[in-house]
Amino acid sequence: MQIGVIGLGRMGSFYAQTLAHLGRNVQLAAVSDPDPRARENVASRLSVPRVLADYEAMFQGPRLDAVVIASPASAHADQVVAAARAGVAILCEKPLALTLEQTRAVLTIVQQASATLQVGFMRRFDTGYRQAKQLIDAGRIGRPTIFKAIGRDPTCPSIEYAHPARSGGLMADMAIHDFDLARWLMSSEVERVTAEGANLACEALASVGDIDNAVINLRFANGAIGNVEVSRNARYGYDVRTEVLGSEGAVSVGDPAVAAEGGARMLARPTLQPNGIPFFIRRFEAAYAAQIEDFIDCLEHGRQPAIGGVDALAAFEIARAATISWQTRNPVALSELRAANV
Repeated sequence: MQIGVIGLGRMGSFYAQTLAHLGRNVQLAAVSDPDPRARENVASRLSVPRVLADYEAMFQGPRLDAVVIASPASAHADQVVAAARAGVAILCEKPLALTLEQTRAVLTIVQQASATLQVGFMRRFDTGYRQAKQLIDAGRIGRPTIFKAIGRDPTCPSIEYAHPARSGGLMADMAIHDFDLARWLMSSEVERVTAEGANLACEALASVGDIDNAVINLRFANGAIGNVEVSRNARYGYDVRTEVLGSEGAVSVGDPAVAAEGGARMLARPTLQPNGIPFFIRRFEAAYAAQIEDFIDCLEHGRQPAIGGVDALAAFEIARAATISWQTRNPVALSELRAANV
């Protein structure tokens, strides 16, 4: 099987390396990248019959069976179309295009050409995520009710890479993996999205109109809800975690306790309540005791409590705003809430 690779950056060079040593009657037959340094880097390490600057030339020479597209996202649409029209099977990194209109147009051409297309949502092939999917589909956690995902990169990306005109921005470049997992693990489409985002640590991203942190709430068609957090500034390391809470249990992937094994962790209902002590007291027993001790200390020393009425009002304002937002399906500014006094 003759396979080519378009784009020889971090992902493309990895794909080329993998294909070159895959065996199983697979040959890395061609690679392309407009950057001569990228081409030289791959050519110096791998034996590739054709090393090209122009991806279109890949479809004009000896017949290819398939192509892996790992170029910048802004180039995906044209390259997928070219491969489909050449009758070549396609594995393309996400996203397929940078607009909905363009994505739909690409898919129409792929369908018309009867081309094989696979999109690079690789997490579905991860051992832990596969185990989680099997547990959920087997009914081990009951009905899935809440999806939660955390995706954090350890460093700010370069402007060249992250510019929304090339990558699609934080949501399309990074959070898209979690959105795919949400649909897959919950076995339901997403029908409503609410998002908050900001540029808080990667200041250079502001110059190209992108953000580095976001929290996205999801409403699924089956009634379930979800939350996705993405960040570019997890200085402690790459951090990807996912949890699905069900009516009878939960399953998580990326838990540090099982991460080394690459598996999923199953959380089942306990059979007994130890000593009849409520679960919240078992978890926060020391905190409850410290709270009482601090209150007594305030009385003994004539000082005001550190947590008072102002905190109660502030927290309730947020809770009220969240309730109204849920009821109206619109964002709610706390300043508007205070003015309305509702």
